[in-house]
Amino acid sequence: MSRWLQSGRRRDLCALLYEAGELRGQKLKTALERHYETRLDPQSFYGSLDALVDRGLVACETEGIHDVYRLTEAGVRGVESHHAWLTARLDGRDVDG
Repeated sequence: MSRWLQSGRRRDLCALLYEAGELRGQKLKTALERHYETRLDPQSFYGSLDALVDRGLVACETEGIHDVYRLTEAGVRGVESHHAWLTARLDGRDVDG
């Protein structure tokens, strides 16, 4: 799956959602801030999430006053494909050719 996501932040958001299943926006932001050990600008963070929604990799539903995010099937395939590619690099295998 070439050109899946070139943004590390977007890949990391997808990885967190893959693990959790679904998360409220603020919980997702907090999890990413813990991983990066820094505060994220809310506008930039939600811009990244909006881009993932626009690409069809993440779905957003409103529950009460909260937005809840989860991976779509395309998002799941992207995370799994990237994991296989990264694992092959770390293991020294060439799975692309």
